Amino acid sequence: MSETLADWLAEKLGHRPDDLALFELALTHASKSDENYERLEFLGDRVLGLATAAWLYELFPDEPEGKMSRRLNVLVSRAVCADVARDIGIPEQMRLGKQAREDGAQDSDNVLGDAVEALIGAVFLDAGFEPAEAVVQRLWASRVGELERAPKHPKSALQEWAAANNRRPPAYELVGRSVPHLDRQGHCIEVEVEGIALVGLVHPP
Repeated sequence: MSETLADWLAEKLGHRPDDLALFELALTHASKSDENYERLEFLGDRVLGLATAAWLYELFPDEPEGKMSRRLNVLVSRAVCADVARDIGIPEQMRLGKQAREDGAQDSDNVLGDAVEALIGAVFLDAGFEPAEAVVQRLWASRVGELERAPKHPKSALQEWAAANNRRPPAYELVGRSVPHLDRQGHCIEVEVEGIALVGLVHPP
């Protein structure tokens, strides 16, 4: 199992780890163990931001700060991190508790985004900033020049849709408990737009 994980990391990240335990931790969700990816995700989030900002500074020497900031916000967004995680097969590598897996945590943007950031944090601790930066550039290479703006928040998009279709603003009501293994602050919310009711997990802004 360890060799299989090491081979997967070498193939997908371009980095063969010295301390494999760091990467096992980066793929372990809180539903599986008290020792999990959360601290590594905290670190990896900062490494991703710095590596991406430095990359954009080099790639777009004539762009003003505002435009580079918009690019950065897109590239480090939860949705993009989750897409990167899916691209390299993180869902199949995640270590989840039984209930979390049954509830689909392996396809949650929050879980997958955290895991890819945790892997970046693991590379940083394992080998330093330059290898971590190389991993970021490898995984984000197809995206760095294409995205112009961050995905619109679902609540904002729904409000704009309601206005465009001459409907009153959406009304939200809490109808269920939190789901901690998908999102520690997530709740099941019912939203109604003039007779159209939808129920789902809504994340705070």
